[in-house]
Amino acid sequence: MKLDDFVYELPESRIATHPVEPRDHCKLMVIHRADGKIEHRRFDDLAEYFTPRDLLVLNDTKVIPARLHANNGQIEILLIEETSPRHWLCIGKPGKKLKPQTELWIDPLKPGAEPAKIEILKSLPSGERVIRFFKDINLADYGELPLPPYIQKQRKEQHEPLYIAQDSEVYQTTYANNEHANSVAAPTAGLHFTPELLQKFNHAFVTLNVGLGTFRPVKVADITEHEMHREHFFIPENLQEKAANSERVVAVGTTVARVLESVPKLKPGSGETNIFMYPPYKFKRVDALITNFHLPGSTLLMLVAAFAGLELQRKAYQEAIANRYRFFSYGDAMLIL
Repeated sequence: MKLDDFVYELPESRIATHPVEPRDHCKLMVIHRADGKIEHRRFDDLAEYFTPRDLLVLNDTKVIPARLHANNGQIEILLIEETSPRHWLCIGKPGKKLKPQTELWIDPLKPGAEPAKIEILKSLPSGERVIRFFKDINLADYGELPLPPYIQKQRKEQHEPLYIAQDSEVYQTTYANNEHANSVAAPTAGLHFTPELLQKFNHAFVTLNVGLGTFRPVKVADITEHEMHREHFFIPENLQEKAANSERVVAVGTTVARVLESVPKLKPGSGETNIFMYPPYKFKRVDALITNFHLPGSTLLMLVAAFAGLELQRKAYQEAIANRYRFFSYGDAMLIL
């Protein structure tokens, strides 16, 4: 498969900069793989397509306030992963100010909090840095949720604030588990569920810690040469039995699909996955998929094409643009049956 097979033209006006309120009132495109039929509904119509014998599986990871500012706003740091106590892998800009042995002061957001001192320990060939904090801190006192750059780019062009207080709530699923706060991006298909809507479904959770690799662009013409990122996941004890007693297993989001297809027998426990799904991949565990509309040339779009079929995926995206669907993290959703 070629990268060009997954490139499409999207008007910038279709990039959502804010979610619909309430969150379950976004548009829902329903795609039927059996006959290619496409319906246009609203997300809170979702229950019409499932029975109590169907199992929705959601990712209960929680996004951490990973975007930090240092030295009075002169430097931006995005935490990626805590590798050991007080030690983090991160990226930042401008890179020339992030040389090893440099000490910086993280700007506090909470009134009365003191700046937090860090040191750049190492620069990696990938451009990432290893940093250490001099003391334990509460990230919520210093960091913002890391909105995707395309949202902030569009907000800037529209002369809007790059970050607003509501982002801390709406860029988080309503079922995010505080014990699983390890992601630097939201599992966005789940953002559309209200607690009331979720209770209409037989459902279960897995955890996949969403890293920056999810959004890393494919840079090779032949996508089979792309090196997929690794992400940590956890499968709880009860999922295997629930799935065995269900007619269909529905992945709420590409992150869930990655977990379910990495361990199709759903053996409980922790692990890592670098699974890369693109046509003609045959799904072993996922029977239906709920997802958002994804960036051109992204591995997420390739996963959707593998599940729906490349031609049907292309048709659906063309119809979404024509019908003014909203794209990407704060955008509308699709259900693929």
